[in-house]
Amino acid sequence: MARTVGVEEELLLVDAASGEARALSSAVLAIAEREAVGESAFESELHRQQVEFSTHPCADMGELAASVHRWRAEAVRHATDAGASVAALATSPLPVSPTIGTGERYRWMAERYGLTAQEQLTCGCHVHVSVASEEEGVAVLDRVRCWLPVLLALSANSPFWQGQDSEYSSYRSRVWGRWPSAGPVEVHGSAEEYHARVRSLIGTGVLRDEGMVYFDARLSHRYPTVEFRIADVCLDPADTVLLATLVRGLVETAARAWRAGEPPQNVSTSVLRAATWQAGRAGLEDRLVHPRTLRPEPAPDVLRALLDHVRDALEDSGDLEAAERALAVLERRGNGARIQREILARTGSLRDTVAECVRITAA
Repeated sequence: MARTVGVEEELLLVDAASGEARALSSAVLAIAEREAVGESAFESELHRQQVEFSTHPCADMGELAASVHRWRAEAVRHATDAGASVAALATSPLPVSPTIGTGERYRWMAERYGLTAQEQLTCGCHVHVSVASEEEGVAVLDRVRCWLPVLLALSANSPFWQGQDSEYSSYRSRVWGRWPSAGPVEVHGSAEEYHARVRSLIGTGVLRDEGMVYFDARLSHRYPTVEFRIADVCLDPADTVLLATLVRGLVETAARAWRAGEPPQNVSTSVLRAATWQAGRAGLEDRLVHPRTLRPEPAPDVLRALLDHVRDALEDSGDLEAAERALAVLERRGNGARIQREILARTGSLRDTVAECVRITAA
């Protein structure tokens, strides 16, 4: 039976006319809650200029695609009713003064982390994949470490920061890296060691609780899943589905390697941090650190290496042909960072760039 996959997407709330980020999450969430049948799919985030939705777990990627489209459309509808629009952008292209959300937890974060929390208006995409046990989950985490930067490059969708080109494809990854627990981590070895590491982090008093363990990939503290957190929110929903497909392939490939007794690749966290920086800087426009050789190679070659790595798992789940088509489209048109820069080059306006991204978000 195929593993189930769920996606969480954070979306930016923007003014339909100006393209500027709008602090309207409370209004949007109130509308969503009022119209929900059962539990709402939408949640608040750290800043009031963003809103998050979660899909239900799906075994079929066609079902997941339909769910992503549905909740994006619902987000658009609720935002319109609140006097705004939504854009699947990992940072605001236009200058913004973020507003911390309400609630005791967010107040604590604002006081504890100061400017890091204040400036942290970034939108990511989190992919959850089911695992049979925590031991399997940790074995997966230990064996996917080297491939995570490739997922960042694929999804990179944040070239602009406070009205300027950051010169990065994913500047969100640089901003997100300011959190004390963010980024790549060492091989854990076992579920016991994983939880000991988490307890040690919380024991320092630097983190409030387990929810603030912001590893690039972690065991979910709410669901029986591994949670991949490294990706920017994707501009095109087709890229979200491709990302989820590849993540499930990585999980299944890693679990098979663990069951076969294959050890994880022995790569230092410092090298992975450098590979992550390169992925955030280059996106798909330059070289990436190849997960096998740990040397710079052209991004298309590294993407193909990822596909080859998970090929057997994708073939068994029936996702291989769809993944190959989606990857070919991505290579041809580029990720969100490339699309944003091309729109700006064509229009000369960040405001028009946001407007076009609003349209793509809802496509």
